[in-house]
Amino acid sequence: MNSSTPDAAGEAPSVRRLEEEGEIAADYLEELLDIADLDGDIEIDVDHGRAAVEIVAEEAGDRGLQRLVGQDGDVLEALQELTRLAVQAKTGDRSRLMLDVAGYRSGRKDELTKLAEEAVARVRSSGEPVELEPMNPFERKVVHDVVAAAGLVSESDGVEPYRYVVVRPS
Repeated sequence: MNSSTPDAAGEAPSVRRLEEEGEIAADYLEELLDIADLDGDIEIDVDHGRAAVEIVAEEAGDRGLQRLVGQDGDVLEALQELTRLAVQAKTGDRSRLMLDVAGYRSGRKDELTKLAEEAVARVRSSGEPVELEPMNPFERKVVHDVVAAAGLVSESDGVEPYRYVVVRPS
């Protein structure tokens, strides 16, 4: 398990609290899988101060869970929000839970890391800012983290759902 990061109030949620969020989310998602007649196992973890829940296929090669991802992860984003609301309904507190289905987010994170590294290289070679395509908050965070680790700066610009990252020289 990774260390916790502070929440908006400046306090780090306890690992036990995050595990409780994960358990509530898992119960909610198990019911959803039953209703949708989908097979999947649920894994719970704590990652970077957040509850992390993943629905994984019970059998390798089973593509049934792809319906829960949707085109470009749009269904996954909606499902994550619904799961956060289910957790909030039980705990009374807003959840920052991260949901992944069938490894979609981890695969997307790899793609975004490469994209961000390419943008960093372009900024370093040209000295000019680089604007990326619109991304959801998860995707923008991945890019911001890669850019910061490379020693450059980035900022989000635009309005949802067309918010995008601009990578700039430091």
